[in-house]
Amino acid sequence: MEFLSRITALPLAFDPEIGADTAKLCPGLTSPGRDLLAGAAGSSPYLAGLIRKEANWLSDALIRPPEDCLSEILDEDASPDPGRALRQAKRRVALLTALADLGGVWSLAEVTGALTRFADHALGVAARHHLAPEIARGRLPGQGEEALDDLGGLVFFAMGKMGAHELNYSSDIDLVAFFDESRYAPDMVMDARRVFVRVTRAAAATLSDLTGEGYVFRTDLRLRPDPSVTPVCIAMDPAESYYETQGRTWERAAWIKARPAAGDFAAGDRFLERLRPFVWRRHLDFAAIEDAHDIRLRIRAHKGLFRQIRLEDHNIKLGTGGIRDIEFFTQTRQLISGGRDPSLRCRATQDGLAALARAGWVPPEVATELSAIYTEHRRIEHRLQMVNDAQTHSLPQTEEGFRRLACLSGEGDVTALRGALRARLARVAELTEDFFETRAAAPREVSLAHEQITEHWPSYPALRSQRAQAIFDRLRPDILSRLERASKPQEALVQFDRFLSGLPAGVQLFSLFEANPQILDLLVDICAAAPGLARYLSRHSGVLDAVLGGDFFSDWPGRAGLDRLVSDALAPLDDYEARLEEIRRWRKDWHFRIGVHHLRGLADAETAALQYSDLAEVSLNAVWTPVVEAFSARHGPLPGRGAAVLGMGSLGARALNAGSDLDLVIIYDAAGEEMSSGRRPLAVRLYYARLTQALVTALSAQMSEGRLYEVDMRLRPSGTQGPVAASITSFRSYQQNEAWTWEHLALTRARPVAGSPALMAELEDFRGQVLDMERDPARIRHDVAEMRAKLAAAKPGDGAWEAKSGAGRMTDIALVAQMLALLTQSRGRRIFTQLEAGVAGGWISDDERDALHMAYGLFATVSQAVRLMTQNTADIGELGAAGHDFLLRETDFTSLSDLSGAMDRATSRTMNMIDDILAR
Repeated sequence: MEFLSRITALPLAFDPEIGADTAKLCPGLTSPGRDLLAGAAGSSPYLAGLIRKEANWLSDALIRPPEDCLSEILDEDASPDPGRALRQAKRRVALLTALADLGGVWSLAEVTGALTRFADHALGVAARHHLAPEIARGRLPGQGEEALDDLGGLVFFAMGKMGAHELNYSSDIDLVAFFDESRYAPDMVMDARRVFVRVTRAAAATLSDLTGEGYVFRTDLRLRPDPSVTPVCIAMDPAESYYETQGRTWERAAWIKARPAAGDFAAGDRFLERLRPFVWRRHLDFAAIEDAHDIRLRIRAHKGLFRQIRLEDHNIKLGTGGIRDIEFFTQTRQLISGGRDPSLRCRATQDGLAALARAGWVPPEVATELSAIYTEHRRIEHRLQMVNDAQTHSLPQTEEGFRRLACLSGEGDVTALRGALRARLARVAELTEDFFETRAAAPREVSLAHEQITEHWPSYPALRSQRAQAIFDRLRPDILSRLERASKPQEALVQFDRFLSGLPAGVQLFSLFEANPQILDLLVDICAAAPGLARYLSRHSGVLDAVLGGDFFSDWPGRAGLDRLVSDALAPLDDYEARLEEIRRWRKDWHFRIGVHHLRGLADAETAALQYSDLAEVSLNAVWTPVVEAFSARHGPLPGRGAAVLGMGSLGARALNAGSDLDLVIIYDAAGEEMSSGRRPLAVRLYYARLTQALVTALSAQMSEGRLYEVDMRLRPSGTQGPVAASITSFRSYQQNEAWTWEHLALTRARPVAGSPALMAELEDFRGQVLDMERDPARIRHDVAEMRAKLAAAKPGDGAWEAKSGAGRMTDIALVAQMLALLTQSRGRRIFTQLEAGVAGGWISDDERDALHMAYGLFATVSQAVRLMTQNTADIGELGAAGHDFLLRETDFTSLSDLSGAMDRATSRTMNMIDDILAR
């Protein structure tokens, strides 16, 4: 649709006479085109001059779609004098975008997008023009004329508004120039750099030189690393090294918007991917808030800007409530959370606000309001710059200036314009200032902070930097006040002290506490009730990030939901080790979530056991896939039908706790194949043995994100004497002809959990066949009695609070339940199902089933709670009152003595009952 038919708004002429005279230069125009030109020229001396210079071109442009006019400009070939051609093109783009903006033909995004597209075009033209003679003279090593297509590895990164396609009407452009040194032999890199430095300087000069015909773009190259000592173009490797070792928060924010704008786009994209860990930190980065606030204050101090909103000469960009406040608010939120949520990695400010709202980091109504104000602020900014093509952001100082601004805005009422401006500035300040302001420390120390504990805090690793001390000093009174409100303040303080002493660093975590005080409440709860969990937090404080997600306290997503979530987390990653690290980080978040839900009463012990088991199974499958892929790449695809993983013990029965390891058995079916078919083929038995070792290493190796699980493979055929991976043929033969009774008992809880679906189904079917085998009941009871005696001697139980080992406790009850499953040919894996089968088969009575199940439930509840709070039942005394309260709440007792007495009675009764069952 042609330009004229799309006009929906009209500026007013500040000087009607100039406006009318200028509009006559395009004869034949009728309203609204004539009115648009008159208003633009009558209020902007700069636009009046452009119309006079480009009247003939403009007359044609206004009867065509503006998009076609822009494309025609961008398609023009480079001329022998690119500077002159680009300056003319800039006049036309400036005139076209101004009229499209003032006439409501284009939206803000279309206006800024058009200006940015032209900037990209101009930069590419200038760079190619100056590189061409360097290549022709043979100065760029090993590069021919075809290198002009990608500038021989030179990349210009558009930063700031140009990077985000948000250029304003009179923007300068911020560029960073790097080159890909990997395209050159080591002894030629310096020669290439000298060429690229000359090209960068010459291209910048072509764009920014001011002549009688104007200029193209003011160009700023100072956002590169350490600009006072580095050349205008440097190699990518040293640039990456700089950001990794010296990069600051403002540079991270700058690279949020960065994109390759000209040159070797592929190399530019690769560099951005390499820089991703610098820009997007893995853990939530609340320290960025203070950094951004400091930058805002320094900018305002440097520019002489003050917090009060006085419209005259107020800076619409940098002043209070201005454009930069919205941008900093958005970018800082992106920096905090974008490392964990790729959906937040948007270049454009309004896109970033929308993404933050969708992810729950900013209330949707706040994002919508800030986005709308951002649009209005940018429109005002454009009109300020249209007056004289000046890079200004200051509102007028005079009433005449405000009247001119009102005319360009199509607003006849200056008072209304001023009121709307003031309201929008004040509203932005109201919505953003609280986010940046740091809280002053309370003037007094609460009585809880006994000197003998707190005097050591400054010596802890987390408090050795001045910045960490400054943040912690602001937090300290609040932390101590919250600890004082715990049911046993002294005990909570002691555990917090242990937590603090174990932290390797403090800035990020203390910043998180300062920005999210509710996290401190959770930490105090954990310190008061679960010292083991507090110690875990001191080593893995990054898991606290997950608490801030909007779904942390939502319902459990189930196995299928976890599968989707871990797949989403791993999807962007190709590197093997990166995937293993990400699985560890992901699993830690969810493991911590289960513990918090249990501690807060959102899940009981049985539910927690099922959730720990879901998490383990999903994590195991998430590891299995990259292990198989990496191993297959070296040694060929899995021979035959592949392999499957059997989960044994608590994993098979879905009864894991907070500290469980994984009992695994690997079964494969080579289907007659003898060797793998890869570039480094292996014999089948060796292939699957090494694959198993690779899986165990992937699960249990200590990496920067810790380990996933300890792995125990002693339940495989022949135990530690047998191969680490068994063929399906040998597994069948062993189970049917050689297995001991205890190995069939273990099979009652076995469950295929990973690997080839067909092989998993076959193993489940075979498990049923083994359990269906006819057995001698007397022999089974005899073998179980012997096993029971050996277990009692080897693991008699550790004190009164031991719930798992020892006669009459969990292991003892599980052993007799597994025996009942064998005797009744039951395929059930869980304790109650196996006990119920014993009743159905006539081996135990209803009363015995109920008593055994009740005792097992009590012990399992105690065990689950104790393993959450501490790794050793002998440490139960260190739990303190809050830990004891949690234990009593879980077991529904009113005192520890009552609970201890109930456990003793259950142990005695169960022990005697099992004696009777085995003696029948």
